[in-house]
Amino acid sequence: MTKRHTCLALIAGTLSSSILLTSCMGNPPSKTGTGGASGSSPQTAVNSQAASQLETGTVNLGFVPILEAAPLVVGVEKGFFSKHGLDVKLSKQASWAAARDNVVLGSAGGGIDGGQWQLPMPQMISEGAITNGKKVPMVVLAMLMSQGNGIAAANSVKDGNLSYDLKKTSNGFFKTFSQKEGRKFRAAYTFPKANQDIWIRYWLAAGGVNPNKDVELLTVPAPETLQGMKNGTMEAFSTGDPWPSRIAKDNVGYLAATTAQIWKVHPEEYLAVRSDWVNKHPKAAVALLKGLIEAQMWLDKAENKDEAAKILSSRKWYNVPVSVLQESLKGQYRIGANGTRETNPKLGPLYWNSDRGVISYPYKSLTLWFLIESLRWKFYPGTVDSIQQAEAINNRVVRDDLWLKAAKELGLPAKDIPTSPSRGKEVFFDGTIYDPSNPQAYLSSLKIKS
Repeated sequence: MTKRHTCLALIAGTLSSSILLTSCMGNPPSKTGTGGASGSSPQTAVNSQAASQLETGTVNLGFVPILEAAPLVVGVEKGFFSKHGLDVKLSKQASWAAARDNVVLGSAGGGIDGGQWQLPMPQMISEGAITNGKKVPMVVLAMLMSQGNGIAAANSVKDGNLSYDLKKTSNGFFKTFSQKEGRKFRAAYTFPKANQDIWIRYWLAAGGVNPNKDVELLTVPAPETLQGMKNGTMEAFSTGDPWPSRIAKDNVGYLAATTAQIWKVHPEEYLAVRSDWVNKHPKAAVALLKGLIEAQMWLDKAENKDEAAKILSSRKWYNVPVSVLQESLKGQYRIGANGTRETNPKLGPLYWNSDRGVISYPYKSLTLWFLIESLRWKFYPGTVDSIQQAEAINNRVVRDDLWLKAAKELGLPAKDIPTSPSRGKEVFFDGTIYDPSNPQAYLSSLKIKS
């Protein structure tokens, strides 16, 4: 590890583990709607009749300001949660590691009950694999969003013409880069051994680049990506929008690939809550899901995109220009080194509808994929060493019964209620097939792995 890499890791680790945000831990609702990311807005008073039917009237959830968190923010701001009797208190997390540390504390200890997560974080928190052996059982309740992530590249590597298919556009570039610069290409993500690390690894490996040998991987919190790209900390970054789009819009770099180009309608981040909270408050958990589902349905409507961008843009939530969020939510991208404009809502963030069915439902076949990738890269030795272990962990943590109950109580049409925990076979841009009924075949087909 280089001195610079060590320094970055230490800085990221210090920021991640020591900052425990308490701005919304039990604070009263904001009176102005412009304060810290906390509580429910005054125009969305909790439905007292619905609240009387629940075991608790509040839940503390963490979020990171990327598009995956939009259903949680919209659920608060538009009153979808309060309609069902629940006061959802959202706290902005400094990093994914801070979210992890806060959920270990739990709301009783000044932390959070759950929130937005990259996978397989909830599974590994449950197993104690990323919490220094302390097992905090969690429940994955729903998928928050599909797509809406990207891999941004710095202007310094425009000559590499990086794209989603590196074999076609950038064959041999990484080797040439190392020879020219005297060091490896630096690629970053927001948290190791989870979603965004997995995306960049899949992208590189599909292009014939070994992420363990041919590049240097860094962990950098999402809000620091813009500055990191400006000062040359990294050549590429994998994270959720609006950050990749903002990097392109501000001409700090370019959007090399969207995750939708890698795998259409792919699984992204999830809502997961501590098991003890869910077990103690099953009716409240269903109320939480009903509010989430309605927020996702609202977000997916084209006529609501501008309002959603305005809500999210506020300092209270994302503190990002409205125009950047409008483009991100509408699937308007500047793709490639030439910044080719492309508008395709089907390749942008999806919150409810898709060609592969409902987004929100927590398909076990999709959550399992993250554990199979963890096995591929030997992320969690001693915890995920076999497909059988991966499947067992997945079955323990992912629950669809509460989602199905919420959907039925909302009166959703039968077409929007999945009848199987598997979405079936999945196909990636490079022709690789993931069949959840035979994950070993998928694993064996991958040429580059640890």
